[in-house]
Amino acid sequence: MPPFTFACPQCHALLDTSTPNLWRCPAGHGPYPLEDGIWRCLTPAQSSYYAQFVQEYETVRRAEGWGSPSAAYYRALPYPGRDDPHAAIWHIRARSYQTLQRRLLAGRPPQRILDLGAGNGWLSHRLAQAGHHLLAIDLLVNPVDGLGAHHHYPPPPFLPIQASFNQLPLAAGQADLVIYNGSIHYATDYEQTLREARRLLAPAGTIVIMDSPCYSQPSSGAQMVRERQARFQQA
Repeated sequence: MPPFTFACPQCHALLDTSTPNLWRCPAGHGPYPLEDGIWRCLTPAQSSYYAQFVQEYETVRRAEGWGSPSAAYYRALPYPGRDDPHAAIWHIRARSYQTLQRRLLAGRPPQRILDLGAGNGWLSHRLAQAGHHLLAIDLLVNPVDGLGAHHHYPPPPFLPIQASFNQLPLAAGQADLVIYNGSIHYATDYEQTLREARRLLAPAGTIVIMDSPCYSQPSSGAQMVRERQARFQQA
């Protein structure tokens, strides 16, 4: 298991992790089970709250043709090949990954990294292969486009955790890097989301926001939302 100390996402009490497939809160919250290799750290209320978003997001992603049955596809990311239908997007992701490596990780000892919005785990896989300690965190757990794709990757492992950005199952002050991996734009309360990230940062830690759209005009962001809604209706 990566060198992190886990805490209840509801009360921040340190979790009892002595049972192989179950984390227990001493205050009685949870418990938080390991299912299909993924630690499930959403509360029932959170699962209900996010259910519609997850359904709509997965519907659009299936219609857009994301994912592959091939383990080689996932292991190659962010370099899927020129014939991939999303090659242009992966080209952007690859450049961001290279910049992250060059500017923040080159020459560093192993870092404790939170990959928030990890999706299929490609970034966690890459950084774990480079010797870093990774928690891959997302709402999605499906085996094509979510954390369930973790079975495609070889060791060294990263730890997949289903959790909300706003209530993460970790004790404070641990993370050298908190990376919002193409995901900060899905936050519903930026202040709360970033406050949680700051709680988890080690004293010299860094928050990284990568591959999220930025708009100079609110109307441009509203147009993006309309386009996503239209894609969902078409799907």
